Amino acid sequence: MKIAVVFHSGYGHTKRLANAFFDELEQHAAAQNTLIEIDENGDITDGQWSVLDDADAIIFGSPTYMGMASWQFKKFADESSKRWFEDKWRNKVAGGFTNSGSMNGDKHSTLHYFVTLAGQHGMIWANMGMKPANTNDADRNDVNYVGAFIGLMAQSPIDADADEAPCQGDLDTAKAYAKRVLEVTEKWVG
Repeated sequence: MKIAVVFHSGYGHTKRLANAFFDELEQHAAAQNTLIEIDENGDITDGQWSVLDDADAIIFGSPTYMGMASWQFKKFADESSKRWFEDKWRNKVAGGFTNSGSMNGDKHSTLHYFVTLAGQHGMIWANMGMKPANTNDADRNDVNYVGAFIGLMAQSPIDADADEAPCQGDLDTAKAYAKRVLEVTEKWVG
C-alpha cells in the first residue's frame, strides 16, 4: 500500500499538520509513504509526479487563504490535468486537510475543492469517519473540535509561530484521520 501526501504550506502551520498526519502513517509498516511539499512557486519535481502516479492514495493539503486553497496548490492541481487525460489517478483513494487563522475561515471551500479535484480524477474520497467534539465538556484540544466530516480542518492563530500551532487537538485529529485513510485504503486496495 502506497500513500502520498502532497501539500503546500505558506507559513509552516500546514506543514506541521502534514507532518503529524505523515508521522501517523509511518507507524504502520504495511504502508510505503511519501511526503511531498509543493514549493513556493507551486511546483513539484518529475520524480514526485511519478510517486503520485504510483500511489494507491493521494492526500491533498493546503492552507485556506481568502476562502480557497493557496495559489501554489491550485497551480499543482491545474498541472494534474495531464494525469486526468490518461486516468492515471482513477480509483486511487483521496483525502484532504486544510488550516487557516480563523476557527471557520471558510475552510469548507478548500475541502470541497479537494473533493471536486478528486472527483474529476475519478478518485474515491476518504472522509473523516469520526464524530465532532461538541459537548459542554469539549475542550479545544479534543479530537475533531472544529467538527469537520469530509476532511481535516485545523486552526492556527495568525500570530502563532509554526512550532506552536496548530494545537495538540488538531495534530491529534490529523493522526486520527491518517488512521482512517489507512483503513479506507487498505479496504479499497485489498
